[in-house]
Amino acid sequence: MANPLTRRKSIEQSMADTDEPEHSLRKELSAWNLIVFGVSVVIGAGIFTITASTAGNKAGPAISVSFIMAAIACALAALCYAEFASTVPVAGSAYTFGYATFGEFLAWILGWDLILEFAVGAAVVAKGWSSYLGSVFGFAGGTTEIAGHDVDWGAIVIIAVVTTLLVLGTRLSSQVSAVITAIKVAVVLLVIIVGFFYIKADNYTPFVPPSETGAGTEKSVDSTLFSLITGGGDSAYGWYGVLAAASIVFFAFIGFDVVATTAEETRNPKRDVPRGILGSLAIVTVLYVLVTIVVTGMVNYKQLATGDDGDSKNLADAFALNGVTWAEKIIAIGALAGLTTVVMVLMLGQSRVLFAMCRDGLLPRSMSKTSDRFGTPARLTILIGVVVAIVAGFFPIDKLEEMVNVGTLFAFVVVAAGVLVLRKSRPDLERGFTVPGGPIIPVLAIIACVWLMLNLSALTWIRFIIWMVIGVAVYFLYSQRHSMVGKRERGEVTDTVAATDSSPER
Repeated sequence: MANPLTRRKSIEQSMADTDEPEHSLRKELSAWNLIVFGVSVVIGAGIFTITASTAGNKAGPAISVSFIMAAIACALAALCYAEFASTVPVAGSAYTFGYATFGEFLAWILGWDLILEFAVGAAVVAKGWSSYLGSVFGFAGGTTEIAGHDVDWGAIVIIAVVTTLLVLGTRLSSQVSAVITAIKVAVVLLVIIVGFFYIKADNYTPFVPPSETGAGTEKSVDSTLFSLITGGGDSAYGWYGVLAAASIVFFAFIGFDVVATTAEETRNPKRDVPRGILGSLAIVTVLYVLVTIVVTGMVNYKQLATGDDGDSKNLADAFALNGVTWAEKIIAIGALAGLTTVVMVLMLGQSRVLFAMCRDGLLPRSMSKTSDRFGTPARLTILIGVVVAIVAGFFPIDKLEEMVNVGTLFAFVVVAAGVLVLRKSRPDLERGFTVPGGPIIPVLAIIACVWLMLNLSALTWIRFIIWMVIGVAVYFLYSQRHSMVGKRERGEVTDTVAATDSSPER
């Protein structure tokens, strides 16, 4: 019998599980649907908020270099995701890939990690949506004080709407997402075109601002791990700032990996999943870099820095400083539309990862049953909606974006390593897409992601480690004993396919 920590779920068993009548998802998506999902989740909070504030606080005009650094790391990881998803077109993304290559324990850690990424990401973005709601309709934002506590009813409303759409069907969600995505892409293009006429060349000098006095010597938990190791201290401007900014703006790219979670619902996953992942990433990278060039050319980077009152600057502020006041409302509408689809796709990814974990018994298996009417895991989706609504509506979580980053980068590292492992252990598998260059790109993906992880703050690492410790406890207290792979090995359930990989590496 295999070691419970390293027992693997074979590719064949993963594929067979997708045919279980009560635990299967409908195949309704095309490459176009996947590109829409990818673009809709990536163009959101990052382009409307993170761009301006990170340029002002960390990198200056070199924020465009930070975005390119983050995009390169994402592209390397995206190639690995494309190969894996075209080989194992099963819901669960990195969790499923990890189960097939490294074993159950690491798969659980990845799944627990993805719960952090998608749930916290959706809650944070929902709160951002609520604040932009006030900008569009002319009030103070979607927050009300009840019994001495702030309740973010705007965040609760958007999560409720999105949850309903996801329950009704993935295809319907994609169609709604396509319409809203068209609106926000149009707004982004308007920003680029209009902003181009207000660019002043002097604002690009210095392109990499020098570190401010004292910024290179002060050390705290808000310093990046890399700067603490090398003695750099806090990261404000200079190359430490550019590197730190790359790790922060990485948040703006999070979401393309959600495309991989929909592989099981794609009609031709071996062809369409790679196209969806790589196509969406290419589109958003071009848009992001153009926006950063325009914004830092419109105003001096110091005007985008967070003020003494703690008020962060956003894209609309760059236009207001140039007297283009009408653009503020347009940008707010674009941001509202953008954040709507981000919440939707993050919650879609969350539901599919948890669906896969429940189907494998690592969480209550009954929650993985799909609706006969809608073909979606309706009960699980509603439960996720309730939990995320409570977190977003009643807790101050605005400062947790970096936790999403470290969790996602960790998943990227494991997926890239998994590509190498699966090539060696299962060379016989049919691969719809293969990362070119042999092992070079997966190795570069690992290096790039680890590099970005080192440039996140020490406080983020502390929070991430605490979350992982909780996950390990849950695994040993519940998941290990209820694992379907373990039950098949013990003969507790009828097995129709080999439960574990036949290779001797266990």
